[in-house]
Amino acid sequence: MVHDVMPGTEEHLMEQMRVAYVGIDPTADSLHIGHLVGVMLLKHFQLSGHKPMALIGGATGMIGDPSGKSAERNLLDETTLRQNQEAIKEQLSRFLDFKSDAPNAAVLVNNYDWMKEFSFLSFIRDVGKHITVNYMMAKDSVKKRLSAESSEGMSFTEFTYQLVQGYDFLHLYREADCTLQMGGSDQWGNITTGTELVRRIEGGKAYAFTCPLITKADGTKFGKTEGGNVWLDANRTSPYKFYQYWLNVSDEDAEKYIKIFTFLSKDVISDLIKEHKEAPHLRLLQKKLAEEITISVHSKDELDKAIKASSILFGASTAEDLKELDVQTFLDVFDGVPQATISMDAIQEGVDVVAALNEYSGFLKSNGEARRALKENSIAINREKVAEGYVISDKDLINNQFVLLQRGKKNYFILSVN
Repeated sequence: MVHDVMPGTEEHLMEQMRVAYVGIDPTADSLHIGHLVGVMLLKHFQLSGHKPMALIGGATGMIGDPSGKSAERNLLDETTLRQNQEAIKEQLSRFLDFKSDAPNAAVLVNNYDWMKEFSFLSFIRDVGKHITVNYMMAKDSVKKRLSAESSEGMSFTEFTYQLVQGYDFLHLYREADCTLQMGGSDQWGNITTGTELVRRIEGGKAYAFTCPLITKADGTKFGKTEGGNVWLDANRTSPYKFYQYWLNVSDEDAEKYIKIFTFLSKDVISDLIKEHKEAPHLRLLQKKLAEEITISVHSKDELDKAIKASSILFGASTAEDLKELDVQTFLDVFDGVPQATISMDAIQEGVDVVAALNEYSGFLKSNGEARRALKENSIAINREKVAEGYVISDKDLINNQFVLLQRGKKNYFILSVN
């Protein structure tokens, strides 16, 4: 998890309890798994007896950080930022202890609170005069944006971002004795601007620590699926899909991720890697990784439900197992399965299975094919085999909404009732 560390950081941390912060962008009402690296850093920091601070970038979220970005972002209003802050704190509290009386209890702050009253004239006089344009232009995040062929340049707003983030560090150094800022490796330039402000204005010593930006072995972006980001909010990414994301990572990625996203000991991880290499088809690393991180982000109950849902496609599940799935998980499990709509009136009157297989769904091409499949005992309704003459009724509804048709082991069709 270590990329760059300013000299003297380790010695500084060994002396006494220190305060460290990680900045979090509040542009959504949920964190995604890309944020988890910084959260894990804060958690390790707290477990080691230090005091973690999560800084919600309310002010910086109104500007937009140019680091790693090719275009300027949309700006948010204060009401949206506050709502996002509350949602993010709730997610952070699953990892960090905000509530105890311990001296190293976690703290959440928002830089909008100290930036909103700061006038432009005061800022350029009290902060801007201490950092040269040459120093700011030398930062990689600035150089990359200005030299990119596709770039439209960089607005003054974005150019000043590193000064605003640097001032956050100065403010927290003054107000909370915060001496360390942590973040992704793309933040090194912004973080060191903060350490420089602390040195030039206060004559103090502050430190920087960055972790590698997480990537996937195949070169694609970590944390992205076809549907977009993998979120920590269950309403954005269901626990089942969250669990499946980790279950499906490559062997190479699983070996890397289990060291970053779990709190398993070094010995346990070494043993798991060894066992995995002896029988990679069992996917022990992926299973352990998916279990640990799903419990951390959601809960043991949600993990159990996700495991049960995962077995529905491949195991000997029953109609009762299907009926235990909530609507979102059902749709996630059978993502991509063709659907047809049928009226509730038709279901309540009763639908003959042959008509359901052909006329109502088009799942099978003709009534004759439907009858042959029924005679071959290859048709199931909600995972239970049925014969010709079976009538589908409202008793067969899953979540009062779905009927699952199946031919053989792998051919599915969903009747969606409205």
